[in-house]
Amino acid sequence: MSGPGAAFPAFALEGRAAVVTGGSGAIGAATAVALAAHGAAVAIIGRTLAPLEEAAARVRAGGGTVLALAADCTSEPEMQAAAEQVRARLGQVDILCTFAGGDGMPVRTHEETAAHWRQVTNSELTSTFVTIRAFLPAMLEGKGGVVVTMASAAARQAAGSSAAYAAAKAGVIALSRHLAGEYARQGIRVNCLAPSAIENDRMRRWMSEEQRRALGEAFPLGRLGQPEDVAAATLFLASSASSWITGLTLDISGGKVMV
Repeated sequence: MSGPGAAFPAFALEGRAAVVTGGSGAIGAATAVALAAHGAAVAIIGRTLAPLEEAAARVRAGGGTVLALAADCTSEPEMQAAAEQVRARLGQVDILCTFAGGDGMPVRTHEETAAHWRQVTNSELTSTFVTIRAFLPAMLEGKGGVVVTMASAAARQAAGSSAAYAAAKAGVIALSRHLAGEYARQGIRVNCLAPSAIENDRMRRWMSEEQRRALGEAFPLGRLGQPEDVAAATLFLASSASSWITGLTLDISGGKVMV
């Protein structure tokens, strides 16, 4: 691609297989729909099969190919088994989105317990490592791939979440940057997303419509984020449109975080 009149590469993902962990969550499901809509065959992974099947139905409704698998992303045996199933059913995995987690409930640090700290770091950081470790060898064997990890605005600036969550998500950023440098020569790109307030069912349960509107108006862009905002960023990072980008942390924060 050269010259001012050259076309940008399309977001086409035909012939590629993608995995989305946390696939039954709002962001994971929206991402699966977006990837499938652009031609990828998608496997969605989470702890419980029933909500995964609901997310899978959304993908199928758009004509996409999807596989729903129940697995604990903190369990090495379960994730190894999931990786083998995905490869057997969909072929070589080209795109890995590690979106499991989301345990950002606020806890004051002087009230934090070691057990809660371990629980949060396990669900947010260890799950990311375990997932990548399960799929990385096949990516290396296939001589390339894309990994998109999930951090949070809480890792970028002080926020109301727990210290455990902030530290774990900062660890995801560091892990992503490390992997990007370690495997760039093997054709594997690793980038990280750091969303801020994304409207989902949990937020709608916790906050009234008026409270959500007020929160959205506090952002420079004047609204809350939507799962589709994160899905669109993931689609960009998963596609050849971002083929010269690796080691990036992309803030999806409505202007709240500007780095």
